[in-house]
Amino acid sequence: MSLTAWCQERVTVISAAAGILAVGLVFSPGGARAKDVFPFPVTTRTLDNGLRVVMVPFDSPGIATYYTIVRTGSRNEVEPGKSGFAHFFEHMMFRGTDRFSSDAFNALYRKLGSDPNAYTSDDVTVYNTLAPRDGLEQVIDIESDRFMNLKYSESDFKQESKAVLGEYNKNNSDPENRLYEKVRATAYTTHTYRHTTMGFIEDIEDMPNQYEYSREFFSRYYTPGNCVVLIVGDFDVEGTYKLIQKYYGPWKSPNNPAPVPAEPEQTAARSAQITWDNATLPYVCVSFKIPAFDARTKDTASLDLLASLLFDETSPLYQELVIRDQKVEELSVYAPFRRDPGLFMIFAKVKDPAQLDAVRERIYQTAEAAAKTPVDARRLTDVKSNVKYSFAMSLNTARAVTANLTQFIGLTGDPAMINEMYRHYDEVKPEDLMRVAGTYLTRARSTEVTLTGGGTQ
Repeated sequence: MSLTAWCQERVTVISAAAGILAVGLVFSPGGARAKDVFPFPVTTRTLDNGLRVVMVPFDSPGIATYYTIVRTGSRNEVEPGKSGFAHFFEHMMFRGTDRFSSDAFNALYRKLGSDPNAYTSDDVTVYNTLAPRDGLEQVIDIESDRFMNLKYSESDFKQESKAVLGEYNKNNSDPENRLYEKVRATAYTTHTYRHTTMGFIEDIEDMPNQYEYSREFFSRYYTPGNCVVLIVGDFDVEGTYKLIQKYYGPWKSPNNPAPVPAEPEQTAARSAQITWDNATLPYVCVSFKIPAFDARTKDTASLDLLASLLFDETSPLYQELVIRDQKVEELSVYAPFRRDPGLFMIFAKVKDPAQLDAVRERIYQTAEAAAKTPVDARRLTDVKSNVKYSFAMSLNTARAVTANLTQFIGLTGDPAMINEMYRHYDEVKPEDLMRVAGTYLTRARSTEVTLTGGGTQ
């Protein structure tokens, strides 16, 4: 992922994570409260086998989204030497079953005019499609079948593992991706966030020898109790739920997740350097350990707002380094919500290697000043409003609604927490921002990584 992509994803995080939380869902029988502005009713039910189903009627005549959220990502790759398997199954889940071969799977979706896809992150793996209303039963049938009856040979496994290696090599031909990988490997010593979603290169290279382990990973995490089916669009709630019961009811795999190791508290700054073989402008990343996503406190909301206030394109630091002094070509912040303690990362692509230290120091100074000086109350209000209304304006398609709900369900498993989080965004005051900056954005909790090129840009 490039710094531009990181920045774009960060915008999504602000508007689709904070913003998601800026609109309330109708969860209670009594309906929405005064501050709950999300206009779509949400029905959540759980099958006897533990599979949760979230259904959201939405005005998208004739079509509906169908997402299966597996609450397993690279954070769950706990055994040494076994990273990359969550992403690997994003690939393997398209290999087919005895009922629906890979070719038959693709042919059915083509007939429906649909294009199934998937993605993996640190915390989730998500399978998604957009389907016609009259084809929804076929989608439920084929999706339930592949989750219950995935079948692949050792030869299939080895072939796909080579494709995964090729994807890793392609991604890491970009210095920005290499920087991101090094940041995580340096910031963490124990927790599985130490590796990216792709995994460690040595594990990917050894993956062809791990066929038996792949079956174990699948049986451990692809269980009804670890999955959520999310449907948004034009469909009948009661009729669709009966179809879910019919097709997913036989799924009996028990939950047996492995514990994720906790990261020890960081008490001293860490650093690392990378030399890129080819010419490139230098980069620096300063990151800080921040707590796991929590909708019940103001810390998560406050840190999310600080990311915009301190480091986005409207921030004083951006105006100084990029616009006025032109020391930095790109400045971006990436502080995604995570199920476990994560990272608040500031990336800078510096024009002159001699300015690396000065740019790094300005990042630290900005974080330190935020702990001592209250942000302008008007600017805070403006940022809150932008987050809230840009998100509300984006809810114009079934897929947009689904994608935003998916993030929240992946984090908590409970869409009802969305209103709780929104109330905390609304309650954040300048003193809350000072408190979290002083608690989390400190040098003792920092990791800095620099990347310099092997030639002249």
